Amino acid sequence: MTSEELAKYIDHTQLAPEATSLDIIKLCDEARKFNVAAVCFSPSLLSLSTELLTGLSAGDIAIACVVGFPSGAHAGVVKAFEAKHATQNGATEIDMVVNLGFVYSASWLEVGDEIAQVRAAIPAKTCLKVIIESAALTDEQIITTCRVAVANGANFVKTSTGFHKSGGATVEAVRLMRATVGDAIGVKASGGIRTRESALEMIAAGATRLGTSATQAILAK
Repeated sequence: MTSEELAKYIDHTQLAPEATSLDIIKLCDEARKFNVAAVCFSPSLLSLSTELLTGLSAGDIAIACVVGFPSGAHAGVVKAFEAKHATQNGATEIDMVVNLGFVYSASWLEVGDEIAQVRAAIPAKTCLKVIIESAALTDEQIITTCRVAVANGANFVKTSTGFHKSGGATVEAVRLMRATVGDAIGVKASGGIRTRESALEMIAAGATRLGTSATQAILAK
């Protein structure tokens, strides 16, 4: 796979709590340079100039924002409002975190209801990625969470926030998630992907997107 082909798998990410607008401008400049699939950052930073964001969209680079990040413990109505606000301010993709408390207690109706609330709050064309925090879950929990996400309108299931103490993406989790959702939706591997080798392993396991801040190192020839 060429670096140009690999770049179209990447969501170039800046989610550090201390990130500033200058960091996001740098992120977007790098995104154009590498021609990645998307940039991903926090919704409070969507106040950047319309020209900057439009320039990305025009170049077929999506603008992804996180919702309920990183804990997922926000109320569903808050996640829905945050997602709506983000899309009204330039986001074309939403990466929402599930409530792990609901997953651990097998409260599957509640998990599904939150996903459905976010789906209903954003335009139909907006890509919705559901972050399941796979490293913190059993295989059974991963499978059921993925199925609930599909049933409630997710376009992707995503491994991790990259902030959970249990860790980030693994090849095994990506493979299980792909086996669960089939070809119906995308699988995004995120958290700890810092080398070209690990990126290619995730893709071979079934990932169709990669969330990483190490884009330059991964794409280096």
